[in-house]
Amino acid sequence: VQLQASGGGLVQAGGSLRLSCAASGRTFSSGAMAWFRQAPGKEREFVAALRWSSGSTYIADSVKGRFTISRDNAGITVYLQMNRLKFEDTAVYYCAAKNQFRTWMADYVYWGQGTQVTVSS
Repeated sequence: VQLQASGGGLVQAGGSLRLSCAASGRTFSSGAMAWFRQAPGKEREFVAALRWSSGSTYIADSVKGRFTISRDNAGITVYLQMNRLKFEDTAVYYCAAKNQFRTWMADYVYWGQGTQVTVSS
């Protein structure tokens, strides 16, 4: 299984970016896909997740109202739409996936390589 994240870049505060995560090798019909992020010197932080069977989502409080997670039903791609970006959103963003859903924020098995998001103030 490979997860390929893309879409990061440099953006001014208040701007928007959309990250994509394309999965290959299997589907996650009983599981979930998610986004995490890690800023320099900080712990990895959960951002958002999508449960594949229902399409339901869970968004971290720190980004709720600004970020949304969605999927492309034609394939196995998950998106993270990030609006009204803030300097503190600067981090490497990782996509993750798991085969079985039990919790929103833990037990992810597969990880992508990360994509850098830099928000200038």
